This record gives sequence, C-alpha cells and structure tokens, in this order.
Amino acid sequence: MTPILEIEGLVKRFGGLLATDDVSLTVMPGEIHALIGPNGAGKSTLINQLCGELTPNAGRIVLAGQDVTHLPVPDRVAMGLGRTFQITSLLDDATVRENIAMAVQAREGGNFRIFDRLRRRAPLWDQADALLAKGAMAGRGDVPARDLSHGERKQLELLVALARRPRLLLLDEPMAGLGHVESQEMIALLREVGQETPMLLVEHDMDAVFALAGRISVLVYGRVIATGDADAIRANPAVREAYLGAEDELC
Repeated sequence: MTPILEIEGLVKRFGGLLATDDVSLTVMPGEIHALIGPNGAGKSTLINQLCGELTPNAGRIVLAGQDVTHLPVPDRVAMGLGRTFQITSLLDDATVRENIAMAVQAREGGNFRIFDRLRRRAPLWDQADALLAKGAMAGRGDVPARDLSHGERKQLELLVALARRPRLLLLDEPMAGLGHVESQEMIALLREVGQETPMLLVEHDMDAVFALAGRISVLVYGRVIATGDADAIRANPAVREAYLGAEDELC
C-alpha cells in the first residue's frame, strides 16, 4: 500500500539550530499517526514544513505520490492537504453552518454570496448539514461562531477542514485547552473522521494519543527516536528518558 504522506530525511536549520534532524516517517491510508514529543522538540517546525510555510534545507515531502517539497501552501491545499491549528481561525460573525458552507464553496472554486437565494445554495447546505451530523455539533448550525465554547470552536474548525474533502489532515493539538467532556467529544469525532481521512496528529494529551493512534512517532530535539504502536512506545526506554521519567504520562 502506498503512503498518503512520505517524509524522507527532512532537515531544517535556523542558523546553528538544527530544528528538524533527518526526519523520516509515513502516514498510510486509513491511519491516524500521532507525533509526540517534549516542548521544543520541533513538532511545529515539522508541521510548518509539511504545510509549505517553511522550506526544508534538505529532504523530501511526498503527498499522495507527488513531491510537494517546494510547492506553496495553496498548491498543497488544492492537492488535498488539510490542517487545523492550536488557535482556531473561524469567521466569528457567521454561523456554524455558514462557516462550513463557505468552506464547501471554496473547495468548489466559487464565491459564497450571502444574498443568493436559498434554493441556489441548497447543495452547500446539504453538505454542511451532513458534516454537522458528525460529533456533538448537530443542532448548533444556527449559532454564531463567536458564541461557541472553546471545545465547540475546535470541533467546528475540524468540520471546516473536512468540508474541503482533504486527502490528509494535519492536526495541531486539537485537544489543547479542552475540559474532560470536550476532550471525550473530540476523541469520538476524530475517531469517526479517521475512518475516512488519514491524519498526522500532533498532540500532548497522551490519553487521546493512545486512544486514537495506530502508530506513534516520538520527536526529541528534532529527531525521531522511536515509532511504534502504543504498547511499544510505552515500553521504550528512550521515550521514557525523553519524558524525564514521567511514567504516569505514558501509562
């Protein structure tokens, strides 16, 4: 089976700092692959290279069989790369449903004209409503984005990313700032989404990582020190040392 994402020998330097040190990993179709590591490990730098916001000094990024290492962000999005952020980016004055519908319209290459008659927008609403049926956002379609809780905003950002029908999702700490109930809702939504869309999940919440990821890669000082399933990562001495003996976090 061909990987949906291949990262080969990726290197990124900032002056004398080696932020990404010969990183190689894959994400397979149907897989949630988690990337974990201590603060300052280089996770955000790696994600920004995958998105096209940073250019690597060496190495290669292959998306769905095509080399995208030097392509700009819009070209990668057009090829099916989707992303969510630690800090949500939504249209606060638009409703939940309108945020999703505008993402659908953007995917189709048109402009969302707010004064179009409703019947002309029926396909947009149908697709938006189908996405709203996922997770805990059903029934919240008419709520302005500015009135959502932090957890709901995180869920909406994920639905907006899905509206573009990505071939691969890069998720940057989707659990950040969520309470217990919101975390469980997000885990359930990601598990459902992951049945259709492969993901590279960057996350500090180890409960979420172990609940969702088929494979986990551990990044320390810009280098992948281990890749494996949850049991292998829990038992790996180098991983435990990287987390300074915080065994409770890995149990």
